[in-house]
Amino acid sequence: MPEPMTDDLTEHLRTAEATATLLPAARAVAALLCERFAAGHGLWTLGNGGSAADAQHLTGEMVGRFKRERRPLPAVTLSTDPTVMTCIANDYRFDDVFSRQLLALARPGDVVAAFTTSGRSPDVVDALRVARGRGATTVLFGGGDGGPAAAHADHALLVPSTTTARIQEMHTFLLHAVSEVVDLWAVGTEPAAEAAAAPAADDHVVGTGSPA
Repeated sequence: MPEPMTDDLTEHLRTAEATATLLPAARAVAALLCERFAAGHGLWTLGNGGSAADAQHLTGEMVGRFKRERRPLPAVTLSTDPTVMTCIANDYRFDDVFSRQLLALARPGDVVAAFTTSGRSPDVVDALRVARGRGATTVLFGGGDGGPAAAHADHALLVPSTTTARIQEMHTFLLHAVSEVVDLWAVGTEPAAEAAAAPAADDHVVGTGSPA
């Protein structure tokens, strides 16, 4: 008789092992973010549903912190303004909710990171296309072959799975792995005066390193 939890865990472990092949690509994305943050550029993240939550998770690790006290890094998730989202969806199309924001906000040198398990969401695909047109560098957190979104990605972290849950689980690992490298870089570039003025370690700060 099938045992769903055991089967899911077995699939999770198998997918996690296969995701090791993505570590060089993840390191490249982390290096890209460090380079662009150092140059004064920002990160824009986006996704739908659970992928919107992953996009917000990455933004939180940048603006808050991951494990170490350091300055906030400029990152915004495009799905977090319901007024703008519903305005665009109502006045134009839902497919435009991200691309129109990027037309207004993205600048050359910025990074746009999209999360999509299928790679087929029209609003995400169009956002990556528009971001490239604005001179931003695009990063896709996807799965399988990346779908149509992969054609507009400068960097693609494609989890070797076609199961939505497994892809999202590995997206969490990948965004944490990237955050760890960015965190270390940011601490290493922290001016001594800023480090001395940082809040105490037991202050409440959103991020993986702090208890909620």
